[in-house]
Amino acid sequence: MARTSAILTDVSDGTATIRFNQPAARNPLSSTTLNELTNAVSLLTARKDLKVIIFTGADDVFASGADIRELAQLDAERAFEFAGFGQKLFQTIADATQVTIAAINGYCMGGGLDLALACDLRIASPQAVFRHPGARLGIITGWGGTQRLPRLIGRTRALDLLLSARLMNSQEALKVGLITDLVATPLDAAIRLAETMDGKPD
Repeated sequence: MARTSAILTDVSDGTATIRFNQPAARNPLSSTTLNELTNAVSLLTARKDLKVIIFTGADDVFASGADIRELAQLDAERAFEFAGFGQKLFQTIADATQVTIAAINGYCMGGGLDLALACDLRIASPQAVFRHPGARLGIITGWGGTQRLPRLIGRTRALDLLLSARLMNSQEALKVGLITDLVATPLDAAIRLAETMDGKPD
């Protein structure tokens, strides 16, 4: 298993797993994490031997989104660049020839939710919770969530989540179609599912 400061990557039997590895900080998608994730995604999506890429988080956190302290230091120009960087990364995930699965094992917030939305499938644990907190922070997601969320669950439900910044539990997420399955151990379920897949159809 190749270790970096923010993510762990593992490849086995045609399936790659990327694990966010800063649970003490709730797995933030900081600039450091995004850089490492961009490099990993670029390498993995280029591999013809991979059929599935799974994203998950260490401990009881999937990913908590952008580092708010970092965002506070950005001027308008740098904030625009940061948004574009995340958009490009998540679009690469969405366009991958491999099937992409978010194995959501806990908190899935902000940019973490945007990442999950960019995946083809989302499998969550009963403890998983979802939120886009931007409205409470005076910001809005710049990583594609405002486009992908309404396409997935409908405009009305998406506006409810985005404007209220409320928490959605995993049971409601399953009911509205935000997640595709609800299981005790999402990563194990994602790996089992990956074993049945042969990549995306051409």
